[in-house]
Amino acid sequence: MTEHMAHDLEQVLHHDIPLTRDMGLKVLSWKNGQLRLHLPLAPNINHKSTLFGGSLYCGAVLAGWGWLHVRLREAGIEDGHIVIQDGQISYPLPVKSDAVAICDAPDAALWDKFITTYQRRGRARLALHTRIVAEGSEADAVRFVGQFVLHR
Repeated sequence: MTEHMAHDLEQVLHHDIPLTRDMGLKVLSWKNGQLRLHLPLAPNINHKSTLFGGSLYCGAVLAGWGWLHVRLREAGIEDGHIVIQDGQISYPLPVKSDAVAICDAPDAALWDKFITTYQRRGRARLALHTRIVAEGSEADAVRFVGQFVLHR
């Protein structure tokens, strides 16, 4: 992702989902089909001095939503609305610092089927897997699977 595209996604998130401004969410990068978002500890801290579970859930959802938003723009699809229909989350580790929410591309065949279904029916569903790691760590502190729906 060019810096311009990162800025554009951040502007969309901050405009369309105002909570992201208060959370201090920033777009870090879009590279090789992977989106990375920065989630700072300070505005999302809880009574245990760790990242609040609700903020982690939001970060996980936003990584998937943002991934889908950017990928659709790359595919030239701008007439759809993205909503989350379902999500499952687990919190294997506490996050005691700033965090990074990461969404990787789904299997290429699933993506192709999603696009084909959307173009044919005007509605399609895609499962995206996101994870959150503490800054400087590779260990998953959060694992999330979201069912995202795109509709005209």
